[in-house]
Formats: sequence, structure tokens, C-alpha cells
Amino acid sequence: MQTLTLIGQIDTNGHLRLDVPTALPPGEVELVLVINPAAPQTAPSPKYDFSNLAGKLQWQGDAIATQRASRDDW
Repeated sequence: MQTLTLIGQIDTNGHLRLDVPTALPPGEVELVLVINPAAPQTAPSPKYDFSNLAGKLQWQGDAIATQRASRDDW
């Protein structure tokens, strides 16, 4: 038994053609095909630039007291 991993192309008629040389003798063989569609090649999305938000937050109340209260909750 041989295990092969190949990348193939489906033609416009939906056919997959394989031309794989083997060392097997002529005769009938059993084939098992597992077809996984290839993942599309997409460019990674750019990271959001948060620099234009610096200094925009207007804090209401005492930040230190809020931080200590949050720590007490843990």
C-alpha cells in the first residue's frame, strides 16, 4: 500500500485527472480519495492603529480607587 499526498486541479468540467507513476504491476487497484478544498490565499487583515485614540478617554471619578476596588473583587 502507498500513501500519496498531491495537489491537483479541478478543470472547468469538474473533473480531476491524476497521472501518478507507480512501481505497481499492471492490474486493478483500489483507490481512496479524500478531497479537501484548498484554503483561499488571503492577505492578513491589517492591525488597527489605536494611536489616534490616545488621550481621548475622559475618566469620571478616582481612577486609583476604581482600580483598588477591582482588585478587591478578585
